[in-house]
Amino acid sequence: MHGMLERPIPSTGETLPVIGCGTWLGFDVGARRADWPARAGVLRALFDAGGRVVDSSPMYGTAEQVLGELLHAGGLRERAFVATKVWTTGREAGMAQMERSFALLRTPVIDLMQVHNLVDWRTQLATLRDWKARGRVRYIGVTHYTPSAHAELEKVMRAQPLDFVQLDYSAEDRHARQRLLPLAAERGMAVIVNLPFGGGGLLKSLSRRPLPGWAAEIGCTTWSQVLLKFVLSEPAVTCVIPGTADPQHMADNAQAGRDAPPDAAFWAGKLDP
Repeated sequence: MHGMLERPIPSTGETLPVIGCGTWLGFDVGARRADWPARAGVLRALFDAGGRVVDSSPMYGTAEQVLGELLHAGGLRERAFVATKVWTTGREAGMAQMERSFALLRTPVIDLMQVHNLVDWRTQLATLRDWKARGRVRYIGVTHYTPSAHAELEKVMRAQPLDFVQLDYSAEDRHARQRLLPLAAERGMAVIVNLPFGGGGLLKSLSRRPLPGWAAEIGCTTWSQVLLKFVLSEPAVTCVIPGTADPQHMADNAQAGRDAPPDAAFWAGKLDP
C-alpha cells in the first residue's frame, strides 16, 4: 500500500486522492461477465494505491451497474467517492434517471452528482440543490469534455455556486488553462479532469519515443504518468480520472499521484506537439 497525494475540495476542505478512475467504455460490460474480474482488478489497483474517486454516468451504458456491483462485492463502497451524472431533459425525467443511478450504484447517498455535458442544466441543478439540502447527494457540479463548450461552461461557473466542475485538460488540449482553471480556483470549485491523455493520439505518438531523462526527475516511469503529472501541475486541479479496463494500467496511472508534481514552469518546451 502506498500513499497518494490528496487535494482539498474547496467548498468543505474534505480531501480527495489526485488520481481516480473514469468508467466510460471500460466498464460498459454488463452483458460480458467474463470481463468483470478485470474491472474488479482495476478497482483493487486504484484502492490499493490510495485512490478512491470513481466517475460514471447513465450515458455509459451498463457502467453504473457494473461499478455498483463490483464496489459492493469488493466491500469498497464505504471507501469510495462515487461520482455520477444526470443526462436528460426535464425535471421528472432527471429525478427518475437519478433514482435509477442510486439503485444501480447500490447506494443511498451519491458523493457527487453532476449535470452531464450541461444538458438542461438549469432544471437539473435546481433538483440537485434540493437533493443536496436533503442529504441525498453530498456535492453537486457540472461537466463537459470539449473546448467548444468552454464558453458555456464559463458562464455557468460564473452564475452558479458549484462544488465541482469536470472538464477536459491535457498536454494536447490546454484550453482550460486560459480561463476555466483560474476561474475554478477563484470561485472555490474542485476540478475533476477528464480526457487527461487528450484524444489518445498524443500518448500513442509519445509511446513510440524513449522516455526522456527528465521523467525520472519527477518520479515517472511511463509516458502515461508523465501526462498525468502534467495535468496535476495545475494547482486548481483536484483529481484526474483516466479511464481504463486494465488493472496494470490503473496501477501505472496511480503512480503519478505518489509524489508532488513539478510546477507548471517545468513543462516549458517539454511536451509541445
